[in-house]
Amino acid sequence: MESPAKARTIHGYLGSSYVVKASMGHVRDLPKNRLGVDLEHGFRPDYLTIRGKGAVLQELRKALRRADRVYLAPDPDREGEAIAWHLAEALKIPPDRVHRVSFHEITRRAVTQAIANPTRLDLDKVHAQQARRILDRIVGYQLSPLLWEKIATGLSAGRVQSVAVRLIVEREREIRAFQPAEYWRIHVQAALPGEAAAPATAPLALEVKRVAGAPAAIPGEAAAQALVARIRSAPLEIASVATRERAEKPPAPFITSTLQQAASTRLRFRVNRTMRVAQQLYEGIALGRDGSVGLITYMRTDSYRVADEAIAAARRTVAATFGPAYVPVAPNHHAARKGAQEAHEAIRPTDPARPPQDLKEHLSTDQFKLYNLIYERFLASQMTPARYAVTEVAVDAGGVGLEARGRVVLFDGFTRVLSDRDEADTRLPPGLAPGLGLGCLAVEPAQHFTEPPARYTEASLVRALEKLGIGRPSTYASILSAIADRGYVQVEDRRFHATELGGIVTDQLVQHFPRILDPAFTSHMEVELDRIAAAEVDWTTVLAEFHAHFRDHLEAARHAMADLKNHPEPSEHVCEKCGRTLVVRLSRRGKFLACSGYPECRNTRSIDGAPKVAAEPTDLVCQRCGAPMVLRTGRRGRFLACSAFPRCRHTLDCDDQGRPRPPETVDPPCEKCGEPMIVRCGRRGRFAACSAYPACRNTRSLPAAPAPAPAAAEKISETCPECGADMVVKHGRRGPFAACSAYPKCRATRPLEAHPAARPD
Repeated sequence: MESPAKARTIHGYLGSSYVVKASMGHVRDLPKNRLGVDLEHGFRPDYLTIRGKGAVLQELRKALRRADRVYLAPDPDREGEAIAWHLAEALKIPPDRVHRVSFHEITRRAVTQAIANPTRLDLDKVHAQQARRILDRIVGYQLSPLLWEKIATGLSAGRVQSVAVRLIVEREREIRAFQPAEYWRIHVQAALPGEAAAPATAPLALEVKRVAGAPAAIPGEAAAQALVARIRSAPLEIASVATRERAEKPPAPFITSTLQQAASTRLRFRVNRTMRVAQQLYEGIALGRDGSVGLITYMRTDSYRVADEAIAAARRTVAATFGPAYVPVAPNHHAARKGAQEAHEAIRPTDPARPPQDLKEHLSTDQFKLYNLIYERFLASQMTPARYAVTEVAVDAGGVGLEARGRVVLFDGFTRVLSDRDEADTRLPPGLAPGLGLGCLAVEPAQHFTEPPARYTEASLVRALEKLGIGRPSTYASILSAIADRGYVQVEDRRFHATELGGIVTDQLVQHFPRILDPAFTSHMEVELDRIAAAEVDWTTVLAEFHAHFRDHLEAARHAMADLKNHPEPSEHVCEKCGRTLVVRLSRRGKFLACSGYPECRNTRSIDGAPKVAAEPTDLVCQRCGAPMVLRTGRRGRFLACSAFPRCRHTLDCDDQGRPRPPETVDPPCEKCGEPMIVRCGRRGRFAACSAYPACRNTRSLPAAPAPAPAAAEKISETCPECGADMVVKHGRRGPFAACSAYPKCRATRPLEAHPAARPD
């Protein structure tokens, strides 16, 4: 397996005669510091063992010596097939000992059935995954250096992610260019005959829909007031009353994209969070005596297909829970999506007999919410349609047509399960009939303005990518993570805002690489990858056609793309340090002003004129090269750095006054050279490093600090409404709240607005 959690679950099903190991994902990949693909000789990749995976492979080799048969069981998709192939290659397993097993749900029945019917590695899927990886390498590792050269250091471009950024940039420009248009709507409150003075029933709410037989267009206040006067002076008479029955079919079970969208809108989950929790539910949750059990089927899918036995189980659950009236005569089958691979089932519970409430004590809050969402949607997909009586009333007021609509639920059907559905009746007054006159209670004109298109959220961007055929279920999460990390977009209030840098980079790429940035072409490449997986086309042929076109555009762009980095736009400002002109430069954080005398003068300031935090001179001298030391400010505060950077990268910690802080030493000394070990800080926290760096680069991790003893929970004068235990004050990310002291057996909570700690000082 590729996951320890998945390995534990499956080992519980197979027993002691099997050894189940986890590879922790991929064990080999292309090198990070170079292209790693021989473009001139059949796109031959140069795979290397991933750093840190040597110990994993060594452990697997030991286990292989005692095994007479090997089953490779990563996820049942192209990425999983590639992981299995890389394992077989890295471990040099003879082909006659390798057996590929795939299952779409981690249950005892599915696992034992897969083990009993193993297959061989599907090299066509491996080639499709390999082709995608190399395509992304060709674009990213050749286009990104061009951006460094022409625009700013540290930028990056991607075959799919850049297209997603283009969608956001174009939407941002639509919003900025949008000119709101005024329009008016007129609402009328009418009463039945004889009820104008003292209505006995709710008034009839009407809206102007037609004027002189044409759809109403009310562009301004003058037109609205003219219609108001016309309605008030004319009698209201019912022209027609039509009642019809309408049936609403249940929605299909979730696929990856619809699950991500629903979790985003209903649970406010980011896409990465949704997929992480779904992976946990798929790999297995410990359910007490039942052991670890996979609760949902594979969560990377674009198919609405459901196994017959799962449909039968859902129908039995619906009949037992809600009654036979909620079970359709024939099972519901949902039409396949255009372009779907149909390789897996839809996302569903592995056993509908496990309702979310029965598992709540075994699930985390996120796991329960997502499992409940999946469970409700699957049950609803196998229930009868909801039926409504829809009544439409047309009223005439001197040639002005008004309409009202009411709806009454005749049978709730599948909406009985879906907790997000508001099925309240919209009833019209009784006794409505053609020719009946009405009394006018009020005429209310209201001014409105057209609104610009909404910025993309994660849910709407996934929907747009899916509609355009860009990406696949396994790639949506990585696409959204990449565009947020590159500085081309910002996420504000859960919506994507294009940055100035994102617009500049997108314009350059669209101008010089129109085919790469074309959503239709990106969708076409996804189809080509599907054809590789289906053995309809050779993977090297697809790569050769793509690379030939891309190479020509890349060479042309090297000469034609505007050199914004080396020929920056001049400004009206003057450097206060050397008197030279300041120019406009770009970085991942956007535009800023910099001295045109760089690198002799490194003065910079923000584009609005506020100076950036500049280096402060000191009396200290660098111990390595003899250059003066300067005070700089970084993410972790102030520090001393050599002024000869980047030729010399020596730095020192300092105190608030800028004085060097002696390094913290730890025992024992360096086991390689005997010099003291000192504490340093990196991206992953504190670690011990040899003080003789760079002559000695030895490092080691520091022992974990003992966890502080938990503080005693503060009791409050009330008991839990669910189990009767004491309620206590606990603290979360949003402040204090009241929780049951019997947690985790009882998870009852409530807000605690009245607690002193919840109020600001």
